[in-house]
Amino acid sequence: MDIDYTVAALMFPAIPLMMTMYSNRFHTLSGLIRNLHDQLTFDKKAPPQLENQLHVLNNRTNLLKYTMGFAAFGFLFNMTTVLLLYLGSLQVARLNFAACCVCMIISIFLFLQEIRLSNQALKYHLSDMDSMKNDL
Repeated sequence: MDIDYTVAALMFPAIPLMMTMYSNRFHTLSGLIRNLHDQLTFDKKAPPQLENQLHVLNNRTNLLKYTMGFAAFGFLFNMTTVLLLYLGSLQVARLNFAACCVCMIISIFLFLQEIRLSNQALKYHLSDMDSMKNDL
């Protein structure tokens, strides 16, 4: 396959959009953790599923860290591909673009895992609400 600037340019809109999406999820997750922290610290009130929620939140933050890291490396490899094409190193540019694609694939798979954990966390909240409903 021949690689030129247009092939590398295909990744430019996708990578920043993905990183923005990841950052938004991270921001939302950090807000959730801060609210839970305040609830525990100031209100001295712990949700019934606290242990499970903390475990899931910890796993989600770790997954998002690696997800964003692989996306950042993908962007770096893509930029390096453009530089190598400019310098005329076609073979190294091909390898670099392959590394970009691999990083983005890993990032997407990690993001899918984070979504699965997010769904699991929502199930803990639903079970909390269900137990509170039964207490009423």
